[in-house]
Amino acid sequence: MPKEYNQKLKLLYLLKILTQYTDENNHLTMGEIIEKLAQYGIKAERKSIYSDIRMLKQYGVDIICQKTNTFGYYIGHREFEVAELKLLVDSVQSSKFITKKKSNALIKKLEGLTSIHLAKELRRQVYVSDRVKTLNETIYYNVDTLHTAITQNTKIAFKYYEYDINKQKKLRNDGEDYIVSPYSLSFSDDNYYLIAHYPKYDKLTHFRVDRMTQIRILNEKNTNINEVMNENFNLGEYMKKTFDMFSGETQSVKLECKNWLINAIIDKFGEDVLIRKSDDEHFIVTANVNVSPTFYAWVFTFGDSIKILSPSNIAEDFLNLAKRVIGNYK
Repeated sequence: MPKEYNQKLKLLYLLKILTQYTDENNHLTMGEIIEKLAQYGIKAERKSIYSDIRMLKQYGVDIICQKTNTFGYYIGHREFEVAELKLLVDSVQSSKFITKKKSNALIKKLEGLTSIHLAKELRRQVYVSDRVKTLNETIYYNVDTLHTAITQNTKIAFKYYEYDINKQKKLRNDGEDYIVSPYSLSFSDDNYYLIAHYPKYDKLTHFRVDRMTQIRILNEKNTNINEVMNENFNLGEYMKKTFDMFSGETQSVKLECKNWLINAIIDKFGEDVLIRKSDDEHFIVTANVNVSPTFYAWVFTFGDSIKILSPSNIAEDFLNLAKRVIGNYK
């Protein structure tokens, strides 16, 4: 490579060296910087490097010169703090919908946002042992395609599968395309779901993104969501009422709860949920929920600390479900 061309790249390689090899606890002397530049085929003098460092600082790079026994240079503030990168690494590692291969690739990229020394700390983060990872390598790109369709307010077509008893994939809808109007993506119970309108049903339908395949964006605008639901439809409020992405008929339900459940109730329904005191040990909450088997499962999670007061038919359905469960063990 011609010497003159190398010199034009010197500033970029200098930034790369400082980014890769330095941090608050790891500095490079001027001699070490010159040596590393030489490894890239760039011959540099101290005076020119001083000038380059001034230019990088003027550009906004936080390069700090610290004197101990000798002068050492390092990158101070970065776009991401190590604590932030650790949080991102933990999220990637624990995400069920990201495959193991894609997790490793993403973490490698995150390591590149700090020095090689601090990157070792990222690798020492707690790993979620034996986590079940999705095998669908395309989900990463499916999410991107769905976001594009939602932004463009455009319908999509896709095929949807489930597993049979032999753990083989089986296409639903007789292998025919689902053509839907996509409105939003939601993350629930470690899975991505698409919230969409499928004309076969009156209201919204939820599709597991990792079970969607052959997704294509169509040249046709979405059905207006207010035509599907109502003019005052609020997607955020809808998600509050939905349990584990199982849709059902929306009903106003009253629950009597022991006082220790207050945090769980607010976590689920939000701080604006209607709550009143029942007695010294209980309170009553009134909330709109999509009544479904997963709602009953959520109630059952808290055992005798929660009771469905009304509507009476919901309480009766829950009681009958409990009796059927007990019947399995007789």
